[in-house]
Amino acid sequence: MPPNHPPTPGILVVAYGNPLRCDDGIGWRAADALEGKFPAAQVEILRLHQLTPEIADAVRNRDLVLFIDAACVDDVENSHAGEIRVREVQNEEVHKHGTGQFSHAYSPPKVLDLARELYQADPKAFVIAVAGENFGHGESLSAAVGNALPELVVRIEKFVKAAI
Repeated sequence: MPPNHPPTPGILVVAYGNPLRCDDGIGWRAADALEGKFPAAQVEILRLHQLTPEIADAVRNRDLVLFIDAACVDDVENSHAGEIRVREVQNEEVHKHGTGQFSHAYSPPKVLDLARELYQADPKAFVIAVAGENFGHGESLSAAVGNALPELVVRIEKFVKAAI
């Protein structure tokens, strides 16, 4: 690596969703709240509308990757709006996603699999999702999701502090 390039931060926070679709913007809101809380040399925060194959490049050389997103309350069994779910992306889940097929929708395991295939990357990774109830047009979060935002930020901070 040329001496004029700073080293890649070990932690990557990937906040994705559409901030113009109410609760779908929770990841971006969390990213905004986290901005400046950690040294840039240790933590990089990305805000994306969706996951794409190019994110595999950002994942390489990381120790920890946190994917922050909203989930439709109807898609998560026994869930209620504002509930925060954290799950580790397991190696088996990553390895079962073949990189041979391209699709419009990329998931965290698919991004991690591509990073593994291209760069031999093997970071620890978690998906932190907040169950949302309103995905209509607008910039405001529903009350339940808005109330969950401070706890979401605290949980992300705990992951980051444990990894630094």
